[in-house]
Amino acid sequence: MSRRRALATAARVARQLRHDPRTVALLLLVPSVLLGLLAWILRGRPGVFDHFAPSLLGIFPLIVMFLVTSVATLRERTSGTLERLLTMPLAKVEFVLGYALAFGTSAVAQGALVSGLSFGVYGLHVAGSAWLIVLVAVLNALLGTALGLSLSALATTEFQAVQFMPAFIFPQILLCGIVVSRDQLPTFLHWLSDVLPMSYAVDATTRVATSAAITTALILDIAVVVGFVAVALVIGATTLRRRTP
Repeated sequence: MSRRRALATAARVARQLRHDPRTVALLLLVPSVLLGLLAWILRGRPGVFDHFAPSLLGIFPLIVMFLVTSVATLRERTSGTLERLLTMPLAKVEFVLGYALAFGTSAVAQGALVSGLSFGVYGLHVAGSAWLIVLVAVLNALLGTALGLSLSALATTEFQAVQFMPAFIFPQILLCGIVVSRDQLPTFLHWLSDVLPMSYAVDATTRVATSAAITTALILDIAVVVGFVAVALVIGATTLRRRTP
């Protein structure tokens, strides 16, 4: 694997993002605006925003990064860019790492911006450290990036990539513990939630919000999220293939 080629791929994707202001706005502004809207709705209800916002800090970055990454990667496949790149001495893992670096940088900026606004402007208060919330929000955005890279292989059009939102993301929102605590779910649904990445993303933010201690359970949740990121990137690399002989 060549670090230079992976960085060159990341730089190319970053240039494309820089010339696409609508995508940049979607990446950076939408999660921040949604959290701000929630804070506005719950204004005058002490403690309610503090209860819901940490979990949504885990969900909004994940959803937005999943959507943007899956569509952008699919565009590379369908436009012929991937075909041309794979005829060059560019390994699949270098392509995936380049994309992960470019969108990962966007994920870091997104997570830091959303968290900074939540604590500095929207008045979010948590029992744990603010930097841990920022860390988990960034990891969740990276998880969305990795999932988007891997699942884009299952779609043939951008519309199909968008369809993964209700098929793959929405069930996780229902089962991650926001609607009903996971330990109160029916047995089968509880087992199902145990294998879904968003469950651990939300669990991590909830633990930081409700306790100042860095517990073993919190470390395990973060480790599972990191593990899902790594596995999704590996899947993304293995599913890259040329569509023509």
